[in-house]
Amino acid sequence: MKPDSVEIVLVRPARGANVAAACRAMKNMGLERLCLVGERLDMDRPEVRALAYGAWDVLDGARRAASLEAAVAASTLVVATSSRPGGGDWTPRRLAAEGAARAGGGAASIVFGPEASGLTNEEQALCHQRVVIPAHPDHRSLNLAQAVLVVAYEIWLSAADVQPPPAPDRAAAGEIEEAVQALRQGLLGIGYLSAASPEPILAELRALVVRAQPTPREVTLLRGIARQVAWAAAQIARGREADG
Repeated sequence: MKPDSVEIVLVRPARGANVAAACRAMKNMGLERLCLVGERLDMDRPEVRALAYGAWDVLDGARRAASLEAAVAASTLVVATSSRPGGGDWTPRRLAAEGAARAGGGAASIVFGPEASGLTNEEQALCHQRVVIPAHPDHRSLNLAQAVLVVAYEIWLSAADVQPPPAPDRAAAGEIEEAVQALRQGLLGIGYLSAASPEPILAELRALVVRAQPTPREVTLLRGIARQVAWAAAQIARGREADG
């Protein structure tokens, strides 16, 4: 997942200090988009701002939403975090690996509930997926900043590991045109193209092939198919002449 496509959503956080510490955890891992849902907390006290050291831009730039529904309205993937394991849960690592595909190129909201109680059932119902951080069964509870840091770490790590795939070979214009001319011959042979005016349809077919950005191998396959069509059309024509 790309860090700039992710927004952390904190629902009804209990204390400003917790929010500030979460901001620092986000900044450590390249996340800068924060949304706060619920009543305004006092974020201006020096001891609170000290906990957001180096991440004051995240803290001061947080947007506000009146409800979780409003906070995530523009996101294509909404992920609830929970300390209570259940069926179908993702780990933060799986979120980092599969979240981008699930979001389909859109924004992802990762939602953290109140420290004491977590998200309500109604709030979890607004989310598309749930993430649970694996922890020792005797003490599963993490504080808000810890939970944010673990999730953000996996996102940052996955983004750092992503290497762009090598660009496939593309067929040259001359190769494409050879295939198009082979199509002309084959399609004229079977009567698909008008002998009097083949160019309009042929131009559309040429545009279709170019749009597909074929590889040299794919163009070779297309040219072979076209030549086989032309051969078959010639065989049929000779058979008709013999019958006549």
